[in-house]
Amino acid sequence: MADTNASNKQPRVAVVGAGYWGKNLVRNFHSLNVLETVCDANEEALNRIRQEYAVTTTNDFEAVLRDTRIIAVVIATPAAQHHEFAIRALRAGKHVFVEKPLALRVEDGKAIVDLAAERNLILMVGHILEYHPAIIELKRMVQQGQLGKIQYIYSSRLNLGKLRTEENILWSFAPHDISVILQMLGETPLRAAAHGGSYLNPPIIDTTVSTLDFPSGAKAHIFVSWLHPFKEQKLCVIGSQKMAVFDDTAEHKLVLYPHKVEWKNRIPTAVKANAEVVTLDDREPLRAECQHFLDCVETRTSPVSNGAEGLRVLRVLDACQHALNNGGVALEALPADSKKPELPY
Repeated sequence: MADTNASNKQPRVAVVGAGYWGKNLVRNFHSLNVLETVCDANEEALNRIRQEYAVTTTNDFEAVLRDTRIIAVVIATPAAQHHEFAIRALRAGKHVFVEKPLALRVEDGKAIVDLAAERNLILMVGHILEYHPAIIELKRMVQQGQLGKIQYIYSSRLNLGKLRTEENILWSFAPHDISVILQMLGETPLRAAAHGGSYLNPPIIDTTVSTLDFPSGAKAHIFVSWLHPFKEQKLCVIGSQKMAVFDDTAEHKLVLYPHKVEWKNRIPTAVKANAEVVTLDDREPLRAECQHFLDCVETRTSPVSNGAEGLRVLRVLDACQHALNNGGVALEALPADSKKPELPY
């Protein structure tokens, strides 16, 4: 934990939303000695916070915005409220950390990004995997060509639970994997297709399989479900030289497979090799993400998961949703004249 003198130089932060995920943000910003206030409409949630932490609480978001000690607001409300709360915070002159997804409509996400730029304020989106040691190392390997040419990526984010009513499984689970894939490839997909099924609470979709086509020829397949018998969080990256698997539920988070395919008599033959466990730093991704936000506020540096990145992810989600609505018909993820946003690395 940082010493008191150092922490006094840190920005004072308010966390808005202390529910399922918000309580984890409260824990981390409190441990970083910057938490000033927790705001939530649910009095029971605030009671739990008061019992655990010595911080002020309120159900009045306007009071948070009026507090001149608070220079940054962390938004962990339901996704349908992200746009409203982010816009109000930015208009009040606060830096903003908003959980994924940035918004539920592209135009709302763009309005947030534009306002942050207009007010010269830091805007960061909670794409936590961007701060995971395994993903950081895997991106480095991909960008340095250690896996060879990337042919396809497969991700699965499955669980039983975390059911939502304000957004479907695509918007709840898939932003994590879409963010990683976009940054890993450094490309914007040309086309998106998606299929899904609604079983528990129609028309809310419980499972989806999405496919993204990239200009380089790489494809990505994203399978998400909250109606699955066990938890699985995997990302498989298939390259021409090596394959890599990120498994967030395993002891060894990142494993390389230097398998090869050799052609004998014009017949492809798989030649398997021993798996190689990759040594990683031992740090909590959420803690690293929260510290990164504080550092960006202090240095006025654009975050890794900045507003432009959040908007890229939002556009892909929107394209996949359109594909779902149209029976899986492939659609352009972005207009043909759109420019790829510059990546923050």
